[in-house]
Amino acid sequence: MSDKMMSINEIINLLGKEGEELLSFSDPKISKDSLKQPSGDFVDQVFMNSDRNNRVLSNLSWLYNTGRLANTGYLSIFPVDQGVEHSGGASFAKNIDYFNPEKIIQFALKTGSNGVSSTYGALSLFSRQYAHKIPFIVKINHNELLSYPNIADQTLFSTVEGAYNLGAAGIGATIYFGSEESRRQIQEVGEAFAFAHELGMFTILWCYLRNDAFKKDKDYHASSDLTGQANHLGVTIGADIIKQKLPVNNGGYKALNMGDSSYGKFDDSIYTKLNSENPIDLTRYQVLNNYAGNIPLINSGGGSGKNDLAQAVKTAVINKRAGGSGLILGRKAFQKPLEEGMKLVKAVQDVYLNDEITIA
Repeated sequence: MSDKMMSINEIINLLGKEGEELLSFSDPKISKDSLKQPSGDFVDQVFMNSDRNNRVLSNLSWLYNTGRLANTGYLSIFPVDQGVEHSGGASFAKNIDYFNPEKIIQFALKTGSNGVSSTYGALSLFSRQYAHKIPFIVKINHNELLSYPNIADQTLFSTVEGAYNLGAAGIGATIYFGSEESRRQIQEVGEAFAFAHELGMFTILWCYLRNDAFKKDKDYHASSDLTGQANHLGVTIGADIIKQKLPVNNGGYKALNMGDSSYGKFDDSIYTKLNSENPIDLTRYQVLNNYAGNIPLINSGGGSGKNDLAQAVKTAVINKRAGGSGLILGRKAFQKPLEEGMKLVKAVQDVYLNDEITIA
């Protein structure tokens, strides 16, 4: 993998006119001055004043000071738990190397990722060899698709103590906000995060929406207003980092309050004063709900498809310019040949390393 960083012109050429518009955007609804912005001393600026103990601070610092993005305040995390969430065959058929968990860890090391996230089984099998070389993040709950009929629920697959014993620096968990099971998941994950902090591990929340009712005239599972509120609930239970889908629209609350239906609480200024149709504004509203950026927002890269390189770089540009803290990128990378996947991750990291791409 070449060490040469993508130039701003190469990024513009890759993204075309849309890239020019994203990079020139200069009139956000929410000023960047209202946010805690990523920086090389972010852990000292934010978490040093919190109730996180010294071991949590050490592990957060290790995460922020690892890999190509070390000391920038930005994060590039490599996650692979899709063998459970999407089945092993469907996930790894395109690249069978990743049936072997060691390949997951080695990919994270080769790409200069800040950390690697996977299942307890995957990371525990190679913990003695690698847990001291790169921050391990054990994903403790999953939604498996072997139960018939398939259901959408997050089930605990491992324990916080198990993650600690294998040498993990942090744990991750998913909550399906909006689902019938979400109250139980909030309680389970909140308790797990509190215990992880006691043991000195940081916490990352996969902060997703899940309910068929969110599909109206369009799919609002990635609406700025609903995902923003999911983020606000996520930081409330002690997440140190929020992982969220990049927003693609807005107006979820409005759509769910059409006719005789009544759902949640909202203010019209969410759609006028605090937001617009620009993807940077849509994402900044997510950052605002992360305690005004005091809790980092990393957006997910999404599934693999056509034009993955351009899509991943575009997502990184939006996240960075919105005041986000990085990307967590899995399927777009590991479902490709090794060199192609490494090139994609490096291109995303280059966005965060490029001083010409600034917070809007």
